[in-house]
Amino acid sequence: MSILETAKDFTGLSGLNYSELNKLSCEIREMILEVTLKNGGHLASSLGTVELTVALLRAFNPDRDKIIFDVGHQSYAYKILTKRMDRFHTLRTKGGIAGFPRMDESPYDFFTTGHSSTSISAAIGYAKARDINRQNHEVVAVIGDGALLNGLSFEALNCIESSKTKVIIVLNDNKMSISPRIGGMAGYLARLSVNPTYLKVKDFIKDQCHTLKSGDTLEDTLGKVKSKLKSLLLPTNVFEEFGINYWGPFDGHNIEEMEEVFRLARHYKESVLIHVLTKKGKGCSEAENNAPYFHGIGPNTQLDAPQKQTRSPLPSWSEIMSGTLTETANDDPRIAVCTAAMTDGTNLNEFAGKFPDRFFDVGIAEGHMLTFAAGMAAGGMRPVVCIYSTFLQRATDQLTHDICLSKLPVLLGIDRAGLVGEDGETHNGLLDVPWLKSVPGITIAAPRDAADLRFFVQGWLKRGIPMAIRYPRGKAPKDILPEGHLERVPAEWGKLELLKRGSDVCLVGIGSTVELMLKTAEKLSSEEGINPTVVDLRFIKPLDLSAISEILKEHNIIVTAEENYLNGGTGSAISDYVCRNHPGCKAINIGVPDRYISHATRLEQWIECGLTPESIIGSIKKEK
Repeated sequence: MSILETAKDFTGLSGLNYSELNKLSCEIREMILEVTLKNGGHLASSLGTVELTVALLRAFNPDRDKIIFDVGHQSYAYKILTKRMDRFHTLRTKGGIAGFPRMDESPYDFFTTGHSSTSISAAIGYAKARDINRQNHEVVAVIGDGALLNGLSFEALNCIESSKTKVIIVLNDNKMSISPRIGGMAGYLARLSVNPTYLKVKDFIKDQCHTLKSGDTLEDTLGKVKSKLKSLLLPTNVFEEFGINYWGPFDGHNIEEMEEVFRLARHYKESVLIHVLTKKGKGCSEAENNAPYFHGIGPNTQLDAPQKQTRSPLPSWSEIMSGTLTETANDDPRIAVCTAAMTDGTNLNEFAGKFPDRFFDVGIAEGHMLTFAAGMAAGGMRPVVCIYSTFLQRATDQLTHDICLSKLPVLLGIDRAGLVGEDGETHNGLLDVPWLKSVPGITIAAPRDAADLRFFVQGWLKRGIPMAIRYPRGKAPKDILPEGHLERVPAEWGKLELLKRGSDVCLVGIGSTVELMLKTAEKLSSEEGINPTVVDLRFIKPLDLSAISEILKEHNIIVTAEENYLNGGTGSAISDYVCRNHPGCKAINIGVPDRYISHATRLEQWIECGLTPESIIGSIKKEK
């Protein structure tokens, strides 16, 4: 029987020696590798935090203490050791455990996460609740160096001293977010990690750990530690300036060293930041050598996958957007592109290589990025922001107040707009349409194929307006031709496009659902004897109401399908128009219901939301 099978969970760690704990760490890595390569998930980040997690669970008891993982993509070892080992094989599958911490999944997940930089704020909140309720436990925030660079983290750091509570912050420094970190803070952390003065502090703290004998001696020793820290901290330390004691750097793969420091932090009366150094992808050479690729992988990935990559005949939507921007930037020096630590995810490496002076990866700083883009636009540039829909949520004020209010020509390339599959609730891009529709002055478009995406980019450039183009995860169809056409010529700006002329029933597709409506039309015709009209809406805002009105005059039923929330979506706007102006026509809206959609394959999520020909036909038959 393996050590992991014997220990089972964190309750079995106390009886193991350090040699056994190191073997246990290897077994945990093997389990993470086996399951993640099969199911997909965040591999490199979780491999890098195995020993750190073991040490945390030796020093802190999650039956009492609160351990909060920032983002959560590094928490697989924690899931295994907090009584989910038997379910770990279900990771990211429908009905299985999530790829991120979920409060409704386990009592040991103390905060639901998926977006970065929330852990310190949540930890301060937990700590104040503890103080007010006169409880006695520790609160630990585990945050990566990439997430620490976000403004929300610094807002929280700034409040620790004034909150008059104690939290323990574990800064997991692997010199990465998804890609190598950037910016001044990144360089600062690098200098701290090799500063000889701080290395002396580290050695002093470790020495004190070995000398602790009793409660009385402990209090005296802690006082000496604090005094010694003050005498040694000659270089300016930003954390000390915030009123937070800085300890480190420590070897995040040395369980004994980490456990000693964590135990000392338990008994320290003040807030402390413990700086640990880890290797992303630790224990798997392929992941260590190519951490960005193995940060987040799809199901059934092979370790030699980067070497075997072949170009798909159908490029992804991200690749089409990136290629379009690169081509456009060749002819227009005003084009600049911004992303927030997602250069790889949004496929912008080619643009970055060709136009390094017009490419800006700002790190995990979405709010700053949009206002930065607004400033560039005000200065005469034509900035494009490539961002996942789920992360755009973090910059709502900057878009409404800094871009749209002044009608600045910023283009949002909203990637992963819609259901994203195994990453689940925190990463589904379902809210951009409902909230963007309410912002005055913005144009929103959804291309059905690569040709329309290019058309929208060129149209935005000519008009110089605030605009959003939303496109889903996955491959982009090259050309979806209207019935009877032999070549693809985009319709006029602002106009919907008739793809198939029929009668009685009109099917309205929006971006990713256009193909769904064409398939539904085929099925209606062959199985129900109904010959429907099929329309590509193209523009979500402003709606082409004149064309919609003409369609409504000739059809009794209009069906919309959209890959976003129905509540506040495009279908609801069309339904309102139908109700007011064409009461004889019935509107049916298909889309994502008013609930969070759990992790599953993207196809399973579509089925759950009724985005299938069968479901749409069932709704039509019910009305007829």
